Amino acid sequence: MKFNVSSTDLLRGLMDISKAIPAKSALPILENFLFILRGNMLEVTASDSELTLRTEIEVDATEEEGKIAVPARHMIDLLKELPDQPLSIRTLNDTSIECRWTSGNSVLPFFPAEDYPEIKGTGEDASVIKFPAEALIAGISGTIYATADDEIRPAMNGIFFDFDVDSTTLVASDSHKLICYTADVKVPEKCSFILHKKPAGVLKSILGKDAGEVEISFDASTVVFRFGATTMICRLIVGKYPKYRDVIPQKNSSILKIDRSLLLNTVRRVAVCANKASNHIKLDLKSGQLEITAQDLGFAIAAYEKIACDYNGDDLSIGFKSNFLSEILANMSCETVVMKFADARRAALIVPSEEEADSERICGILMPIMVS
Repeated sequence: MKFNVSSTDLLRGLMDISKAIPAKSALPILENFLFILRGNMLEVTASDSELTLRTEIEVDATEEEGKIAVPARHMIDLLKELPDQPLSIRTLNDTSIECRWTSGNSVLPFFPAEDYPEIKGTGEDASVIKFPAEALIAGISGTIYATADDEIRPAMNGIFFDFDVDSTTLVASDSHKLICYTADVKVPEKCSFILHKKPAGVLKSILGKDAGEVEISFDASTVVFRFGATTMICRLIVGKYPKYRDVIPQKNSSILKIDRSLLLNTVRRVAVCANKASNHIKLDLKSGQLEITAQDLGFAIAAYEKIACDYNGDDLSIGFKSNFLSEILANMSCETVVMKFADARRAALIVPSEEEADSERICGILMPIMVS
């Protein structure tokens, strides 16, 4: 193997896929990048067996094609210390590779590519869907924080992609809160999959809004995301996601309309005095007024704050975990938020105001807690 490449281009490509390199693996070969050189294109793969990232980097002066496994940490550490300049990479013998730059060189070991496990993609029966990159980033960002860490119900540990003929909904829930993000992506027939939150977070971090469209192909066990020169392959969570639409309140008649930032900042201030174990706060709602209170009897501390609001409904006292309410409000971008209540025992629905509903198609459901 022998080729020339820009040190910056190589580093950028390796950094994008390095998130799939395990810190320590039962298969030591997975602590390496797999380099495959074909013509003027270098294909680089990183994998932890559950998540695989692959990218293509354009190179020149190719003299010998081939494939090898290169130590990931050593290669990245070296490239980070190099200024932008041409880099010549070639194999010296059956075990060593040389990286030569303008004023010096480095010799690293490499391992046989045959030892690298085969990465399998989707089968012939895979569904293929085009998804706008910007909507995909927004959908993952708006839902991933609501995923669970549940060993008994693994389906709750990921984001549910619910494709339908009219739209696509991304859903996440930890049983206390449920978040739905709706994107204008239509498919010929209904289908779905559950993406674990770890690869979802990696995808969000490497996917640029300027990527245009993302091609998503998936079957019963695997999903493949393709955008630009990058491919991401990961295993899906196998299981049945709960019927989330059945728990979305439809008849909550008491309506609070308020500035989102004002409510968020007030909740954060008052929650400073909430019990650190429970994070309980109470909302007392009356016409034109919202009072938020918190107390920790163990430390004899308490706080309350009154703010003006637009509230239409019966007087209501309802409790929430402050951190859950803050998370939902912080992950919405609308200026005005609407909270719809039934009573103190049933879930509240949180949505953008009617004026902003089209620009941010997201809703949150938050379960109340009993407070004295």
